[in-house]
Amino acid sequence: MALMPVAEAYAAVLKDAAALPEETVALHDAFHRILSRDISALRTQPPVALSAMDGYAVRAADSVPGARLKVIGEVAAGRPFDQSIGAGQAARIFTGGVIPGGADAVVIQEDTTRDGELVIVNEAITAGKNIRPAGIDFREGDMLLPRGSLLNDRALALAAGMNHPQLPVHRRPKVAILATGDELVAPGTIPGPGQIVYSNVFALAALARSEGADVIELGIARDTLDDTSSGIRRARDLGADVLLTTGGASVGDHDLVQAALRAEGFDMAFWKIALRPGKPMMNGRLGSMRVLGLPGNPVSSYVCAFLFLVPLIRALSGRTSIDHPLEHALLGRELPANDKRQDYLRARLAPGSNGVPVATSVGAQDSSLVANLAASDALIVRPPFAPAAPAGSPCTILRLPG
Repeated sequence: MALMPVAEAYAAVLKDAAALPEETVALHDAFHRILSRDISALRTQPPVALSAMDGYAVRAADSVPGARLKVIGEVAAGRPFDQSIGAGQAARIFTGGVIPGGADAVVIQEDTTRDGELVIVNEAITAGKNIRPAGIDFREGDMLLPRGSLLNDRALALAAGMNHPQLPVHRRPKVAILATGDELVAPGTIPGPGQIVYSNVFALAALARSEGADVIELGIARDTLDDTSSGIRRARDLGADVLLTTGGASVGDHDLVQAALRAEGFDMAFWKIALRPGKPMMNGRLGSMRVLGLPGNPVSSYVCAFLFLVPLIRALSGRTSIDHPLEHALLGRELPANDKRQDYLRARLAPGSNGVPVATSVGAQDSSLVANLAASDALIVRPPFAPAAPAGSPCTILRLPG
């Protein structure tokens, strides 16, 4: 099978990736979920005119310097005053208090002097001063949270203010992660001869969770067809929307993921991409479950997940914007000419002139170097057959999370 261009592989992974069904969740459970319907205000905020300051509710016409107004009552938040303010009168009022009838301004406390039952106005004010009119924030029926919105902390505050105790959202995608390889051992284990400490799942699970997915960790499948097939079947039985495998996607005698998937009825869309790192990635369907077969090398695994899994999770979650934004930068060091594969070079970012960042590749780009990946802020995107580029020349980058 020929190497598939990155753009074609991306289109294949995202093909028919529609938002998952709707469910209703309480506000406390809605953080970072995606709205499945437009949400409108169920109330007007504020419902009536309120004081924006501590002071005295008055008629603006009476607020001439030196005016002595009779204080006829007090208005606290949640305790409206049942009288109207007439000529020569005032009411003590606190922030959030309902503006009494007849009053059209609030003199702040610092601009008055209290004299028993009278208040002396020291500064003139105009009508409407220090008053929050009814509906200044929003009115009943205003559509303020459109379908596809990511419910961040501010959106949840708005939804609560609009009087929604629960919200309609798309179901979270379930991402199952299955590692393969006899050589893998868990962190904290002393590796035996030929063994390595497994790290991929921690990055992949964190990446998926940060995008709002529920993660099912299936552990490590040993290099047998039965063990690999068992892991695949568990993912399907647990209702995974996406199965993410790492390692074993090549064609060596011990690379059994393809064989196990085909035995279960896998319909492959592609295998091998014109991509560095990550050439041996594969994609397809196993019934309704989407499958991304990632390489075993940790950098290749992470870069492929960042490029393909993240947009897929966003699409299944119902987000209206799923692509990673491309940005312009300047190269911090020269780069050689590229070959037929699209390259994603790990790089550090530094501030540059005119607000354009400087992207400096971290040096060694081997797909096993986790320390270089952890030290990187971005990926420099180099198209196939890109010519050599000197330091200071323009480039395109994708910022990494965080």
